[in-house]
Amino acid sequence: MLHSIERGIAKSVDIVGSLTCVLLLLMVLNVAFDVLMRYAFHNSSVGMQELEWHLFSVVILLGISVALKDEGHVRVDFLYDRFNVKKKAVINILGTVFFLMPVALLIFFGSFEFVKDSWEICEISEDPGGLHCRWLIKGMVPVAFGFLIVSAVGYILQNIRLYREAK
Repeated sequence: MLHSIERGIAKSVDIVGSLTCVLLLLMVLNVAFDVLMRYAFHNSSVGMQELEWHLFSVVILLGISVALKDEGHVRVDFLYDRFNVKKKAVINILGTVFFLMPVALLIFFGSFEFVKDSWEICEISEDPGGLHCRWLIKGMVPVAFGFLIVSAVGYILQNIRLYREAK
């Protein structure tokens, strides 16, 4: 049962990772287009520049969950690498439960008011020619951290499995 939940979460993180790759590609193309327009044609768009940081924000927010699943997150590797599988699993479980989850839950629940205020006024860019959907990018904060919580549960389950399978 736990293994199937772990696999389901891992599959959903992989799907979000693929979406994040597409968004990253779109961001690179957007930046290249913006640079070309600015330096070759002396024409620049505030909307295109804002789209760059909107895409960048989404890539970073969603990428956190992917980095956790793929073990790309920060830790003290020169110590961690010397531990056996059981010790690594225990460190991962404790670190996730006592450090990652409280912060993720704090940001998840703490962002609702911030997002609600932005959505209620349909917040837009203050710059002329800017994007008209700043509320949308702010709405990604609870979505991304909610997904990080789900990803963290999958990571805990993965490490429980690794602990049980280790000799």
